[in-house]
Amino acid sequence: MKKLLIVSPHFPPINAPDMQRVRLALPYLRGLGWEPTVLAVAPEFIEGGVRDPLLETTYPADVRVIRVRGISPRRTRWAGFGSLWWRCGFAVAKAGEKLLREEKFDLVFFSTTQFDAFKLGPKWKQQFGVPYVLDYQDPWVNDYYERTRTRPPGGWLKFTLTQWMAKRAEPRVLREAAGVIAVSDAYAQTLARQYPWFDAKRVQLLPFGAAESDFAALAKYRPGRPLVDFDDGNFHHVYAGRCGPDMSFALSALFRAFKRYRETHPAEAAKIKFHFIGTDYAPPPLGREWAMPVARAEGVAESVDEHCYRVPYFDALYYLRRADALVAVGSNDPTYSASKIFPYILSRRPMLLIFHQNSLVLRFAQSASVGLRFSFAGPEDIVPLADAVHRRWFVEAERKTYVPFDEAAFAPFTASVLSTKLAAVFDAAVLAPDTFSPKP
Repeated sequence: MKKLLIVSPHFPPINAPDMQRVRLALPYLRGLGWEPTVLAVAPEFIEGGVRDPLLETTYPADVRVIRVRGISPRRTRWAGFGSLWWRCGFAVAKAGEKLLREEKFDLVFFSTTQFDAFKLGPKWKQQFGVPYVLDYQDPWVNDYYERTRTRPPGGWLKFTLTQWMAKRAEPRVLREAAGVIAVSDAYAQTLARQYPWFDAKRVQLLPFGAAESDFAALAKYRPGRPLVDFDDGNFHHVYAGRCGPDMSFALSALFRAFKRYRETHPAEAAKIKFHFIGTDYAPPPLGREWAMPVARAEGVAESVDEHCYRVPYFDALYYLRRADALVAVGSNDPTYSASKIFPYILSRRPMLLIFHQNSLVLRFAQSASVGLRFSFAGPEDIVPLADAVHRRWFVEAERKTYVPFDEAAFAPFTASVLSTKLAAVFDAAVLAPDTFSPKP
């Protein structure tokens, strides 16, 4: 059996989006010929990390997980310095080098949005002769904030510095990679535009997918202190996951549509509530609300509440499963790929989707007949979009009707199928480990 070293700084019991691919794949990798070892950061060193012990029951208990320690955020936060990689990256690097020196690994897999970890790939390849595969869950070099003049998380100074470093590091990291996977096909096309030598055709598109087994664990599960009272007689919409200024078009259309409904159907609208849960990545007390400012601007804030801090993964699934309806709002950026759409689908609730017309999520939702779907191209579409949502979702009450999705169309996005495709990327990387893209 081939040996795989997985670098995933966030890992259960920490609930973080960028560990989901690894977590979902671990139950299948051995059956696909790969023995995994996970290299992660100890939970107590992840600032604001939400712990969910139930996550540790979703992968084989005998998988080796090596957890490293770095500099505690308590020692750096006073100075406004909290980056996980800057605090713990050195410890991850040293632990990885020790493993590679003492054991023979066939491949290293970097699956994280801590992109500085990618820079270990060329270094370890040179030192130990081990090929590596990269997982692009977001763009590393990202022009969205500069292009739209939207304030980036962490502010312009931090963003400018990290982007300068990324632009210097990414070309070599990509050249030396034996494989690249991405959650969005737009990322491969972006890399090809940035680097003419980059072979976008060899990028394997792999969304995160979802596991039915996660929902089986919800049978007797209830959050310690539920954020939503689903038994109060109101009709509850739930959105769970990251939000931000890039979702302003979709949120504006949604709230504007609801405001119109409230004006024409005040009694019915009084019983409709919207809940936005886990919308910001920052730890307490640094989190910011993203949905509420738009709700206030549109005049519907009294019907909306937002819990900006992240919640345990199974708490989020509980809210999705118990909701009367789900709201899935997309980014103004057409390359944005919302991996949370798959748990939304498996929640089997009525769903309203509002995404950019070029979104991969919208294309998938259409192919699988998922929910009631609306699209936009830019701010000029907010008014007609609000009109359509008002009529179909609110007035015609399609929010109350669940339409089963196409199970056959969804099948390729299950954890087992996507893990098989992931293992195929690993196999190919070992057979042709020289470089992902030829040097010019």
